[in-house]
Amino acid sequence: MFSSLAIEQIKDILSRLSKGEKVTLAERVFIKNAADKDQRVTAWLTKAKRVQKNHKLKDSLDQLINELDLGSAEPDDYVNSNPEDLGNWFLGAPSWVARS
Repeated sequence: MFSSLAIEQIKDILSRLSKGEKVTLAERVFIKNAADKDQRVTAWLTKAKRVQKNHKLKDSLDQLINELDLGSAEPDDYVNSNPEDLGNWFLGAPSWVARS
């Protein structure tokens, strides 16, 4: 758990990140470490990235997807849609989907 001061600092950094404002490397490392420790911070970070990426949405479907917090917040994330091999389909998937 984080202190209320740390939560406020995290929210401030994520707010600036979502607006595309300056965020220092130390702040980014702090957010990354906090996200690794707490699932709430991970969700907040994903939301901030999505807001930054989709700041000016014109399509109502894109707005709905953004509001439902669906899809990837990372601009370079994609899933290979070649249906020839099931293993290839998962190449762009998150690491937690890997075989055990």
